[in-house]
Amino acid sequence: MDNRDFLMSLSKEELVELVGIYSRNMLAMDGVWFQSVERRFGMDEAMRHDAEAWARFTRTEARRIKKFLGLGEGSGLDGLEKALMLRFYANLNDSRIDREDGALYFTCVRCTVQEKRAEKGMPLHPCKPVGIVEYSGFAEEIDPRIRCECVSCYAGAE
Repeated sequence: MDNRDFLMSLSKEELVELVGIYSRNMLAMDGVWFQSVERRFGMDEAMRHDAEAWARFTRTEARRIKKFLGLGEGSGLDGLEKALMLRFYANLNDSRIDREDGALYFTCVRCTVQEKRAEKGMPLHPCKPVGIVEYSGFAEEIDPRIRCECVSCYAGAE
């Protein structure tokens, strides 16, 4: 049996659980490399590399999700809303999406990264600069007309 046949043999519930496992593994890998750079070279250098990595990764992720969803060019906020729900860590954080006055508001209510850092006694991750790179790049890849801004940042980590 090859890998595809094995995956096809799994139940819907098992596949959903596997997506969660893959998401947690990806988040763990992101944290492992970041903390390695942070310990060795400090937060500023880790953030510089983090921004570079997310600038590239987020666009790749968006392109793949866009293709999977069959979103055409100019899919707008409707396309972005669908795509945000399929990001690799969408099922790890508690988040919500609201629409108001022609805008889409993505809110992270509970952040796994910040929780894990707090559990380890580490300072909060200063996520705002990288978050702007990440979410702007993702949104622009879904539809180049979309512009992002940060209205507020988790736990004041700005």
